[in-house]
Amino acid sequence: MLDSLFEFIEASPSPFHAAASAVERLIAAGCIETGRSASWNGLDAAQGLVVRDGGTVVAVRAGAGVDPERLRFSVIGAHTDSPNLRIRPQPDSGTLGYRQLGVEIYGGVLLNSWLDRDLGLSGRVTVATEVGDGPQTVLWRCDRALLRVPQLAIHLDRDVNDGLKLDRQQHMTPVWGLGEPSADGFREFLAAELDVEPDAVLAWDVMAHDLTPPTRLGRDGEMYAAGRIDNLASCHAAVEALAGLDAVPTDTAAVVVLFDHEEIGSDSATGAGSPILADALERIAHCLGASREQYLRAVARSLCVSADGAHAVHPNYPERHEPQHLPRLNGGPVIKTNVNVRYATDARTHARFAAACDAAGVPHQIYSHRGNLPCGSTIGPITASRLGMSVVDVGSPQLSMHSARELGGSDDAAMLTAALGAFLAAR
Repeated sequence: MLDSLFEFIEASPSPFHAAASAVERLIAAGCIETGRSASWNGLDAAQGLVVRDGGTVVAVRAGAGVDPERLRFSVIGAHTDSPNLRIRPQPDSGTLGYRQLGVEIYGGVLLNSWLDRDLGLSGRVTVATEVGDGPQTVLWRCDRALLRVPQLAIHLDRDVNDGLKLDRQQHMTPVWGLGEPSADGFREFLAAELDVEPDAVLAWDVMAHDLTPPTRLGRDGEMYAAGRIDNLASCHAAVEALAGLDAVPTDTAAVVVLFDHEEIGSDSATGAGSPILADALERIAHCLGASREQYLRAVARSLCVSADGAHAVHPNYPERHEPQHLPRLNGGPVIKTNVNVRYATDARTHARFAAACDAAGVPHQIYSHRGNLPCGSTIGPITASRLGMSVVDVGSPQLSMHSARELGGSDDAAMLTAALGAFLAAR
């Protein structure tokens, strides 16, 4: 399972690539790809459907002969995006003989983790095509060492080890060459990469990614290090769980949704704050012969597992953790709770996911955030409030969350996949 996760992470340097990688795996498992603007009438949800829009994916496999009166949705939600550095629309800059690219900080980046790393670029580019064909958006990646954010030498900042403070505008601009910057240097670079004229490059959503590949780590390989564990580990587990189902219960539509833009609040056309999931569920219900009334009743009896990274206890900072809730790497999936609903878990949904872990034969852990620290959130509360659906927040434990390179337990990928598979298969 870990090798499969490594392949997925390597194939997914951007959320757009992650969505494409997920769709590729689901098609290989028998799902049929369709589109949000296409008609779903006559499509066979029991065979499996998958839809992609940018960095977001919705997929379903339904039980055979679902009775619309008994329909329920078993949903796994995750997100494809990770904090990183994103290239500005007019990025070409530089000074003192250096060529640089202007970047914006995307999400809650651990800024220092991006210093002195060899960075490639990836994302999507919109290019002009022949007259009448309209523009085309293509996936693109370059795994050459193109960029680096060089750290200031300690000789020039003797107090750096007493506290590094980085200015997002001033200190995070990567270098990518020597010489005088060209006004259209980045556009010309993309044009050469895509084998088009510079004027044909209309716009881009491009970001930096660390070029170090995923690897096992530790004396016995019991850990692993990789970029984007948050939240590609959950995306991978969700996709593998849906693809690996032997059979879907006859009253169930098993759904996986991988949203973009979780790291910046989910308020976008393809984020968890959009209607994309609600619309997809209603259309799935229609494919299964359900009326609007039956769809709304189905939502009320459904459950969503919001799968995202969980904080493992840190050996060097134990005071940052709630003393009675200390998840460990390789300790099994973590059920995340928060009475202020930063996580959407309640007693009922907690018990249902714990039962799925038991059915899968894997242990589970519980996380509660320390009371004197602000708590992060997930797509869980957003999904619960948008749909009125019960939600449980879970995830694999990890260290270095939001670093350019994160740390997980080598056994946790298989355990999360097994637990999610048991949840989808539960009757």
